[in-house]
Amino acid sequence: MVASEIRALFAVASRPEVVSLAGGMPYVAALPLDIVGDMLGDLTQRRGAEALQYASAQGDPDLRARICDVMAMEGVQGSPDDVIVTVGSQQALDLLTRIFVDPGDVVLAEAPSYVGALGTFAMYQADVVQVALDEHGLDPAALRETLETLRRDGRRVKFLYTIPTFQNPAGVTLTASRRAEILAVCASYGVLVIEDNPYGLLGFDGEPMRALRADDPDNVIYLGSFSKTFAPGFRIGWALAPHAVRAKLVLAAESAILSHSSFSQFAVREYLTTQPWMEQIKSFREMYRDRRDTMLDALAATMPEGTSWTRPAGGFFVWLTLPEGLDSKAMAPRAIANRVAYVPGTGFYAGGHGRRHMRLSYCYPEPDRIREGVRRLATVIEREIELRDTFGTSSAPERPGVHTPGPDTA
Repeated sequence: MVASEIRALFAVASRPEVVSLAGGMPYVAALPLDIVGDMLGDLTQRRGAEALQYASAQGDPDLRARICDVMAMEGVQGSPDDVIVTVGSQQALDLLTRIFVDPGDVVLAEAPSYVGALGTFAMYQADVVQVALDEHGLDPAALRETLETLRRDGRRVKFLYTIPTFQNPAGVTLTASRRAEILAVCASYGVLVIEDNPYGLLGFDGEPMRALRADDPDNVIYLGSFSKTFAPGFRIGWALAPHAVRAKLVLAAESAILSHSSFSQFAVREYLTTQPWMEQIKSFREMYRDRRDTMLDALAATMPEGTSWTRPAGGFFVWLTLPEGLDSKAMAPRAIANRVAYVPGTGFYAGGHGRRHMRLSYCYPEPDRIREGVRRLATVIEREIELRDTFGTSSAPERPGVHTPGPDTA
């Protein structure tokens, strides 16, 4: 277990005078909290004896059926029998790694990739090999080359972990043509795909992208979550897996937690049954699109020459690349001193790379706070450029390691 080297900084970043562009926290204040409160009170009165009791390890059958309705929006046709409810999608990822990975097995992931996934893989002593992505998502040619090299070396690849839609942290989306290529490459090498899709319904333009699972149900395990489209406090996620894998997931869940929270499951089921949740998702999309636009406009107006960033079509994050010679990790304490926070890029690489990068989140701060945070960050970067030009590069040698995230940075 490796503690995060940057966690102490974010204890400071939670102070009100600091504009945090770090955390991937959804803006739950946009929910109709009075209505949700009434719904929960009514649930307790009507079904409290069930909602406060133990549950099965697989999850409430009615909730699993509603989950299938949610996945259908992305073209996924699943049976409730093959859905397992989990404590957020993070637990699903942990259980799958426990089932499939022996120490030294290879797990493939994007470069960069979700810090929580990298932490889980490290805990089970997997050898994480990261594959390049660009503005169009994971590169199929790079994936094929990596798999071929690993095959020649006799390495055992257990699965590819990917966030194809509005990726965390890069914000990019795998194109439709590349999705077909990625599936074909993985099938030809016999590599299982774990598709993590917490942001898929939070696109800013058009209909949701078709999930990988929709086109290859036999070789893709789909992970979903209500943390971004309802509320993370209920800790309800799920996995849709082939039947044999689902059975192992139930056994692993029983050994880990015995049973999930009945009350949380009933609450989410009640929300999906009685509330206009699709309209609420539409409201979230409009709000996050406005905040995305605010951040992109602020970056364009203030960032010094040599800085670049992604332009996400959904989700929560912008991935920023610093000018040559700057180090986002070394710069983080000075940014905190200037009352702005971000997540250094090193946390998203298993080998400690990514010092020229940082993740910026626009989901939680109000637009005025986003503009002020970007202004403060631009000031810090400009000072770093002056130091670089005076004293040379400030980048330290890159060291391997995985940052274990807190919920404020994941």
